[in-house]
Amino acid sequence: MRDQDTVVVSFEDEELEATTGEFELSERQALRRVPGLSTELSDITEVEYRQLRLERVVLVGVWTEGSQSDAENSLTELAALAETAGSQVLEGLIQRRGRPDPATYIGRGKVDDLSGVVRATGADTVICDGELSPSQLRNLEQRTKVKVVDRTALILDIFAQHAKSKEGKAQVELAQLEYLLPRLRGWGETLSRQTGGSGRGGGAGGGVGVRGPGETKLETDRRRIRHRIARLRREIKSMSTVRQTKRSRRTRNSVPAVAIAGYTNAGKSSLLNRLTGAGVLVEDALFATLDPTTRRATASDGRLYTLSDTVGFVRHLPHQIVEAFRSTLEEVADADLVVHVVDGTHPDPEEQVRAVREVLAEVGADRLPELLVVNKIDATDEETLLRLKRLWPEAVFVSAHSGRGVEDLRATIEARLPQPAVECRAVLPYDRGDLVARVHRLGEVLSTAHLPEGTLLHVRVSEAIAAELAPYAQERVFAAGA
Repeated sequence: MRDQDTVVVSFEDEELEATTGEFELSERQALRRVPGLSTELSDITEVEYRQLRLERVVLVGVWTEGSQSDAENSLTELAALAETAGSQVLEGLIQRRGRPDPATYIGRGKVDDLSGVVRATGADTVICDGELSPSQLRNLEQRTKVKVVDRTALILDIFAQHAKSKEGKAQVELAQLEYLLPRLRGWGETLSRQTGGSGRGGGAGGGVGVRGPGETKLETDRRRIRHRIARLRREIKSMSTVRQTKRSRRTRNSVPAVAIAGYTNAGKSSLLNRLTGAGVLVEDALFATLDPTTRRATASDGRLYTLSDTVGFVRHLPHQIVEAFRSTLEEVADADLVVHVVDGTHPDPEEQVRAVREVLAEVGADRLPELLVVNKIDATDEETLLRLKRLWPEAVFVSAHSGRGVEDLRATIEARLPQPAVECRAVLPYDRGDLVARVHRLGEVLSTAHLPEGTLLHVRVSEAIAAELAPYAQERVFAAGA
């Protein structure tokens, strides 16, 4: 059985029937978290990374800049992330501060208020809308007496739930371990000694030739995690070689590549299904699909191009995720066109666009041609649509759910595809029907005529195909536009 990695359907395959991944969706919904499970940390010697078991949570945010609506939108998004992870959100608190408290993230007085809310609601977890330092995590847990999770750990937990391919699982585990490494701490007040002893009282591990403090359990855990991280990086590097081979094949055949990028839950997978019948899972949840999918599409002039769905972005996307998924995100950087999908129903679509462009810049995709697509217009009010059309006059407005505007989007994508670099006229013998078919599939046919000696083609093609046409050329091959 093949890994559900980046899949490129060969050009001879038939088109897939348009679906929304019903079987995968029903399987995912059948595996929900069970209420009442312990939220205690598992020993790192028994599992490779921290697994979160969230159920009843209280959200906490620090409002340091921007408007109040910005802070509320951020906490609303955190609530959606928590629900995607399988949690029930009980309460949300926001504190206005110049900067987070270095010891407890929120002010000491607010910590007492938080403890009261936790006791009153019966929450078992507190989720903070930011990345906490190890000391902040420890101090908050000691004060609130429940498990404390930050935004980064929450996103990593969602990725761990939704990763399906071998590469996706390895990328998520790498990100989790890199997040966990600086946050390791001993379970209990004292750390166990595994070897040796210090002078007298060295214990069972002491003796001649075995002096010094020995290796603590914490040090052993760190060493094991570092070894695992190194192994995962080697595995991901080898898997990225396969991805690069597939990309190089498309490049060699001069097949234009279009990458669909955007905020999580903006409707990227729905749009890919609508355009190509890819059958990618569609769910009203954040980070529903992580494994990139590439499908072919045919332009109105007969040329083939590929459409690739990519992992969704979110504001303050953990840097561990960006680094671990760098090989996947390079699919975007190597594209000829980026279709940037925006959720028209989101309360702050401008912030969505800013967050996505920030991540695209990290992987070197910010200089690529971008086509902005505002999705879900069937659920957006007219006033918002008018405002967005004034804000982004070049954008295409569609509804992947109803199909409205999809044909306009398809035409716009085809118009933005790079044109083949070389134009020529050639008469191909009738026994070279294979070459004629290839020119139709991978080039742009400007005109066709049938002569006694063969088929006269006026085409724009790549350098490689132009070289194959050279023996049959009727005119000198020249660069397009020359």
